[in-house]
Amino acid sequence: MPFSHHSHSGQFCAHAQNTLEDVVKAAIVKKMHILALTEHMPREQQDLYPEEIDASFSDKILQETFRKYYGEACRLQQAYLSNINILIGMEVDWIRPSSKTFIEGLLAEYPLELFIGSVHHVHCLPIDYSAALYDEARRMSGGSNERLFEDYFDLQYEMLVALKPPIVGHFDLIRLKSDDPNANFGCMEGVWHRISRNLAFIASYGGILELNSAALRKGLKEPYPNAEISKEFLGLGGGFTISDDSHGIDQIGCQYREVLRFAKEVGIVQITYFEKGSSDKDLRFPQVTTKTTTLSLLESHPFFT
Repeated sequence: MPFSHHSHSGQFCAHAQNTLEDVVKAAIVKKMHILALTEHMPREQQDLYPEEIDASFSDKILQETFRKYYGEACRLQQAYLSNINILIGMEVDWIRPSSKTFIEGLLAEYPLELFIGSVHHVHCLPIDYSAALYDEARRMSGGSNERLFEDYFDLQYEMLVALKPPIVGHFDLIRLKSDDPNANFGCMEGVWHRISRNLAFIASYGGILELNSAALRKGLKEPYPNAEISKEFLGLGGGFTISDDSHGIDQIGCQYREVLRFAKEVGIVQITYFEKGSSDKDLRFPQVTTKTTTLSLLESHPFFT
């Protein structure tokens, strides 16, 4: 019963490929049991990405795109009801304190079934888009990776406290464009203190960390979050799910076998997944519940054999 709780399509994301329906069909072909559709939330005009600026996008266009996404997601959920369990959500992007009001407005307007809480920006600059923008964010943090890491995890903590996301997206994304993306954080006292604080808060409200395979396809040795962070969260009793963060049909379930191998090495024995069902865990999403499956049972699925 493989699943992904983090996906995008080229129909509603400028840096992705394929239509949303093609994504759903590809997940069905790969025998996925659950697919969460989580297109990016619309952003403010000042936060457009370079490719969006080149395409003459505006904040209003992004809002209309999201409206169309939600309508199409609802259609696909019903059209493929007998083939796959589709959950409709979004990936939020915490950029500044005012993000809270914007995100809460979206949650009030659209009856979503979950959302992923992510941080892609520090000092209002995207830190996973290009080396040049990462370098500028680092300069604004004082010129060192360590200071930038601290600022990233402080911003993430703001997001966690404000939103309590059901799923926390690519927890340590900040390492992607750093000088040594495979280095550990434990040797940086200030950074590790912030990581431990954030993980403890996620565990306290029952949030789930995704084991995100996108890090592997981007050349990193371990998924997000890395082994030391995953072990710390496991020690707190925290739960994990699996996501591919796909941006097109070729990336659906990408490198999941490596993710399962990583999970075993870390000591994870159970994987959490979300599905339709009555729940009182998160009153914002009463029609969605969480369940667990064992890593060994997941490994036995035809997808992995």
